[in-house]
Amino acid sequence: MFSLFKENVRIAFDSIKSQLLRTILTILIIAIGITALVGILSAVSALENTISSDFSSMGANTFNIQRYDFNNQRVNDDVKINPVISYREVKNFEDDYQFPFTTTSISFQGTTIAEVKYENEKTDPEVQVYGVNENYISNTGLEVELGRSLNYFDVQNSNSVCVIGSDLRKALLNDVNPLNKTISIRGAKFKVIGVLKEKGSTFGNNQDLRILMPLQKARTIFTNANINYSLSVKTDNKDMLEGAQDEAILLFRNIRNLNPIEDNNFGIERSDDLINRIATMTDGLTVVAWVVSIITVFGSTIALLNMMLVSVSERTREIGVRKALGAKRATIASQFFIETIIIGQLGGILGIFLGILVGWGVSAAAGFQFTTPWLAMISAVIITFVVAVISGSMPAIKAAKLDPVESLRYE
Repeated sequence: MFSLFKENVRIAFDSIKSQLLRTILTILIIAIGITALVGILSAVSALENTISSDFSSMGANTFNIQRYDFNNQRVNDDVKINPVISYREVKNFEDDYQFPFTTTSISFQGTTIAEVKYENEKTDPEVQVYGVNENYISNTGLEVELGRSLNYFDVQNSNSVCVIGSDLRKALLNDVNPLNKTISIRGAKFKVIGVLKEKGSTFGNNQDLRILMPLQKARTIFTNANINYSLSVKTDNKDMLEGAQDEAILLFRNIRNLNPIEDNNFGIERSDDLINRIATMTDGLTVVAWVVSIITVFGSTIALLNMMLVSVSERTREIGVRKALGAKRATIASQFFIETIIIGQLGGILGIFLGILVGWGVSAAAGFQFTTPWLAMISAVIITFVVAVISGSMPAIKAAKLDPVESLRYE
């Protein structure tokens, strides 16, 4: 039995070699559909992993108050312009927000193009500088890998200290212990008290090339007229999140003097809300991937079916000889089934390889966290097998039913 199967496999490969051009074109048609499926699903999976790791680290028990929601608010097809969140507003919120078991962080982005100096070394003007309070690091899911975080006294006393990102350490202080070293930003000197754990980049935004300094100290360096502040509230218990969020909205509406019929002129977002929104978007991309793949695979099924029917016609005399020598119908049918399965799997393997390359390329270009798309790869193997079975059924049956006498007369 095994020797017969081995013989059929050998015959199938010989047949494939004899019609190489048609086989290559059919394999490419199959591979295009699988590439589309694996490539898109790989990119979507990488996007989901990146978003989840970036925002789930904030915790499901955290929400932010900021100038806008993540999605643009529109009124009459025009972008709604919300006023900036001022320092007075965030301080009033911090002083008046008394919901139990919560911590509030305040932050603002001073600049994204700072040049940082250490002795005779300096960075390119691409460092992000943030003014933050003592709760910012824990509320945003950051971790201090070396040294310590900013504390209450650093913020209240406007100490000239800072916590730096891992990439900034590599660029400026890679050969020395960064703790207690003095760096310069816009002429102001700061002592490094901590280094953040590496976070990577999202959508091209490097989260490790930044500096966190006490809020009040940052305000003396960055004195723009319309600085926009952000608030982040973290609850100790996830079950208390809804109540904490409702009270925060009510308080901030009062701070902004909004009457009961006015809409919020600020945004409020939870990290899990954004993750769910991204998941909805990626579900749409997944559907697109499957639709494109199914359409292309349908075309490849027809192409493979046509190729095998032509192969049966061209090899009618060969089939007659094999039957005359005692080959059974099942043996002839299995020969063509094996041939179609081999062609289908070659197309699937090529499509998987190209799809992974596409997904990896998109992930690398966008800064996503690429992971091996096992589901897409398994789906591709199953799809190509089904295509082979469907495409090989009719030719295999046709070949098995050929009359040996008539086949031997065929020219």
